[in-house]
Amino acid sequence: MAESVTVARPYAQAVYRLAKESKALATWSERLQRLAAIAQDAEMTKVVGNPKFSAKQIAELFISLSGDSGNQELASFIGVLAENERLNVLAQIREIYEELRSADEGVKEATVFTAFALDDAQLKNLMNQLETHFGSKLQPRVEMDAELIGGVKVVVGDQVLDASVRGKLDAMATALKN
Repeated sequence: MAESVTVARPYAQAVYRLAKESKALATWSERLQRLAAIAQDAEMTKVVGNPKFSAKQIAELFISLSGDSGNQELASFIGVLAENERLNVLAQIREIYEELRSADEGVKEATVFTAFALDDAQLKNLMNQLETHFGSKLQPRVEMDAELIGGVKVVVGDQVLDASVRGKLDAMATALKN
């Protein structure tokens, strides 16, 4: 895993600079999402690893499947990846690209652990409160954790906000022991 991230990072940084210069950050996000999905397809992994196909043939296949075959920047990017046998790290390239984009836009990821599913209105209200608390724009990722009993636990970077019933019970148990 660490090796593939190390391999993917320079490609992600290069495509991010390209996207930023051409003011096409959202377009490249969509492109990389499609390309990562193509690269992870079971049939495509067989083609990418097959020595019967040249790098140029594989690149042309990727470009034709991307739905954006007229774009020269995309064709060059895919060509370089195919030539260097790096198409297998497209998912990591996409992840790193999105991290770079979020950091540049001042958006942080907030992992929200909850005992019960949140509807859209509840999540929106919670995110408004959390953005005020943490002082930045947040991108939520909701995970279910029945052990919380109720409430939420939020992790943003290295900060944790525990407003769960389990957290309050643990705090009360600690206070009673002391």
